[in-house]
Amino acid sequence: MIVKGLEWTFDTVASTYEKFRPGYTDELYKMIFNYIAINKSCNVVEVGIGGGQATLPFLKTGCNLTAVEYGEQFSELCKEKFKEYRNFTIVTSKFEDMNFSDNTYDLVYSASAFHWVPENIGYTKVFSMLKSGGVFARFANHPYRDKNNLALSEEIDKIYGEYYYTFYNKKREVLTEYSEEQAVQRANIAEKYGFKDIKYALFYRTRTFSAKEYITLLGTYSDHIAMEESIRKEFFLKIEEAINNHGGSFTLFDTIDLQLARKP
Repeated sequence: MIVKGLEWTFDTVASTYEKFRPGYTDELYKMIFNYIAINKSCNVVEVGIGGGQATLPFLKTGCNLTAVEYGEQFSELCKEKFKEYRNFTIVTSKFEDMNFSDNTYDLVYSASAFHWVPENIGYTKVFSMLKSGGVFARFANHPYRDKNNLALSEEIDKIYGEYYYTFYNKKREVLTEYSEEQAVQRANIAEKYGFKDIKYALFYRTRTFSAKEYITLLGTYSDHIAMEESIRKEFFLKIEEAINNHGGSFTLFDTIDLQLARKP
């Protein structure tokens, strides 16, 4: 669940976010680099670098990479993390507030961050920034609860109803796994803003956590961070207890979607 206006929350847990949020699959990067060749002569922008989970494969091409990051703690973390790369620059700002030269960039990409940028502003800006033939790559990870332990998932659903949905005064949502239809809909957004040659792909993996690891991961989610502290602590404790009462581990089934689009 995405709650708009909570972009600031990630920066309060930057080091934990960097450690516990996953990177992306080799197959995803292979598809991007097959779609557009990136080398030392290329100018690339990353929108929302976060903890740098998606940065290294691009830096290794030798391209001139400029990252835009709203969070000051993330910016400092990534400055240190990628300090050996002279082709790396980071700017602390919202992407929508930045001024970029038109027709200058070969690739703009965003990993699990572009949903924070207003659609019209984001796609229009990216289109203007790119050279003719330049590419926008948008990708994100969509975790889904443990499908092999239904009793645990049902108990966690109840805990969410008692704490999370009560805190936000919202009706409990029926959780569904990210679908190919959703990926297609997201890919087709680019067409409205003049992009062509639109492609998409889905990639899958699983991640298994101990109870303590899983609640640490939950503590990097914006809408969980924003909960009142005493409620959040009790909420997390209940989830930790539930996992330990059902075998001691929790598996997430990840669907990673990639959308590619080219400026004519």
